[in-house]
Amino acid sequence: MTGGFVFVVGPSGAGKDTLLALAQAELSGDNRFLFPRRLVTRSSSAWEEHDTITEEEFEAGQAEGRFTLSWKAHGHGYALPGSCLQAVRVGCLVVCNISRTLVDDARRRLPNVAVVEVTAPRAVLAERLAKRNRTDDANLEARLARSSEVGPVQADLTVVNDRSPEVGAGQLIAFLRSRAMSSSAPYEARSGLVS
Repeated sequence: MTGGFVFVVGPSGAGKDTLLALAQAELSGDNRFLFPRRLVTRSSSAWEEHDTITEEEFEAGQAEGRFTLSWKAHGHGYALPGSCLQAVRVGCLVVCNISRTLVDDARRRLPNVAVVEVTAPRAVLAERLAKRNRTDDANLEARLARSSEVGPVQADLTVVNDRSPEVGAGQLIAFLRSRAMSSSAPYEARSGLVS
């Protein structure tokens, strides 16, 4: 199998992390898939599990090129470890959540990229964000407004996540299995990221 990336994107509150957790649990015994832990400059929570790094570690990692991808959102730094590229080199399908603003750049720079957009109606997003009650996030209206400002994403699959999480996760899992079976495009080094 040729390795590659499946990036899950969507507005805050869409349920991306929930669907990813369910997919990871279902596919845990299948070594074709890697669900890496993101690096984030804030503490992990029940709503977003990740490895916490300091702002200084984030800045140094960016400057030294240690991350597969990195970005800023909601006042925090986010990154995918450089080990993701190593996993792709040996044929894994790396599955993770990234900012929608990175999709075009990721498609230019990384091999074999597919995008799954997870969304929900505005009322559902607002209800989910209100339940988080995170003091370090912008206010609810600002987050919802920011979500609607991001332009459309060219997605390979769109999941409208307004029913039980298992329904959306089932769609994601089916897509991942299909992608793993059909990943036969030749691996190409792009932008000097892969030697």
